[in-house]
Amino acid sequence: MHEVRKSIITALAVCIGMAFCCFGPIRASDRASETLHVFVSIPPQARFVKAIGGGHVDVSVMVRPEKSPASYEPSPRQMTTLARSEIYFAIGVPFESSWLENFATANPDMRIIHTEKGLAKQPIRRSHEDESRREGPEKGKDRIKDPHIWLSPPLVMLQARRILAGLCAADPANRADYRKNYRAFIQHLAALDAELMQQLETVSNPRFMVYHPSWGYFADAYGLRQIPIEVAGKAPKARKVKELIKTAKHYELRQIFVQPQFSTRQARIIAKEIGARLVAADPLAKNWEHNLRTVAEAIKNQ
Repeated sequence: MHEVRKSIITALAVCIGMAFCCFGPIRASDRASETLHVFVSIPPQARFVKAIGGGHVDVSVMVRPEKSPASYEPSPRQMTTLARSEIYFAIGVPFESSWLENFATANPDMRIIHTEKGLAKQPIRRSHEDESRREGPEKGKDRIKDPHIWLSPPLVMLQARRILAGLCAADPANRADYRKNYRAFIQHLAALDAELMQQLETVSNPRFMVYHPSWGYFADAYGLRQIPIEVAGKAPKARKVKELIKTAKHYELRQIFVQPQFSTRQARIIAKEIGARLVAADPLAKNWEHNLRTVAEAIKNQ
């Protein structure tokens, strides 16, 4: 049923795209008076693209609020919008592996920019036991790679460079504005990075528990260690829950980070046993900077 639905949506978008193409593409020479229509996969990317693109870009987000980028399926309306978009900024979230090819079919003239290209993604640590076990070069080889590269300001700086290149290639008439905005955004990211580093460098307990392991790159950037409850979408079994409760008590953890895309049932069980509270931390939050600051503040005060 999933494949049938995907085929129908794609076929609809192809038809719309063909109709759109009949009016002809917008020439680069006309771009100065036109808005560049672009798509991104997740809400935080919209912040990055708008920071660099400014008023020259109109950004649409594929994954809607409280939906998971692991299994997302675009709506027919989104595919219609995609058919008149000129750039798609990918970031390496799971749904892209099965949909980017369909997006390219629906709109062959649309540039697909992989902002995650060249970034070495780390494997997700499966449990707290990984903290005390040094891994050799082969041990993490088959692990699931963490896609949450947008939660680390230093990694966003690298993604910003690819966003700049994509916008300049599609719209050379406004290259100067994009470069100016890019430089300002990099300075802003550097200031945010320094702020978070200062805030977390004296944290008394660098460990924090999360339901879904979204915060690995954030933790690495600021000398922290996340302890995930589930990995690869699998809720822990009873034995693992007992281990997590023991770990949480050992490290005197008083909060567990949860996000709206996942059930909080297992987190609530552990929280009740250790006397902790649940703290909302959505890695897909639209207000990206506020989200990072909120998480940092919660970790510092736990």
